[in-house]
Order: sequence, then structure tokens, then C-alpha cells
Amino acid sequence: MSEPIFHNISSAPTHVAPFSHAVECDGWIQLTGQMPTDPVDDAAPLPDGVEAQTRRVMDNLIIVLEGLGLGLHHVLSCRVYITEFKRDYAAMNAAYKSYFPADRLPARTCVGVTGLARDALVEIDMVAKRP
Repeated sequence: MSEPIFHNISSAPTHVAPFSHAVECDGWIQLTGQMPTDPVDDAAPLPDGVEAQTRRVMDNLIIVLEGLGLGLHHVLSCRVYITEFKRDYAAMNAAYKSYFPADRLPARTCVGVTGLARDALVEIDMVAKRP
């Protein structure tokens, strides 16, 4: 196993905790869960509703992937965390699935949680692999 590479992407949102945006080892990349924060203005209010927050989270993850020279087609799995599971699961799924072709959906786990940083409704992390 080679030494891990710790990536921080300058165009990605400001860190909300002590972490790297992604860690890579032997072509495997673990992307830190992204929040629905504005990548240009960290102080901006979060988008209203889980659908808009899911889109912001996915767009933030795309920024990190692109900073690594990758795209969503390199993603193998995702973990989704939502604070209002029963209320928001369907709306989150509708926004989430619009980012992937129907025949190329990553493996996924979705977990209801009691709270997220910045009082977000959703957070998503990813595992990707270089070709």
C-alpha cells in the first residue's frame, strides 16, 4: 500500500471541521461528506429544503471530484445522512438520482441522523476510484 495523499481543493467549500476534502491511496479516494454550504460564501444561509440542499451537496462533491480530475462516473459508493428521514427521504432521492444515469447508480447507504453540522438537512460522502 502506498502512502495516502491528503487533498484539499481550493475551489471547494470551506471546511466546517478539521478534515481533508479527500484522501487517496492506491487510486481509491474517500471524499469527506459535504454540507450544503455555498462554496463562494461560507456565511451564506443554507438553501431552503432538502431538495435544494441535496443539490448543493452534490454540486460541492462535484467540485471536489473535478479538483481531483474525476467525475461522478468514477464514484462507486455514497453514504447519505438526513436529519428528517421520513419527511425528506423521497425528495432527497429525487434530487440525488438526477445526478446519475439510471444504469450507473453507485452503491449507497442512507442513514437517518439526529443532527448535522450547520443544522443541515443532508450530508453525503463518496468513495471514488481512479481508472
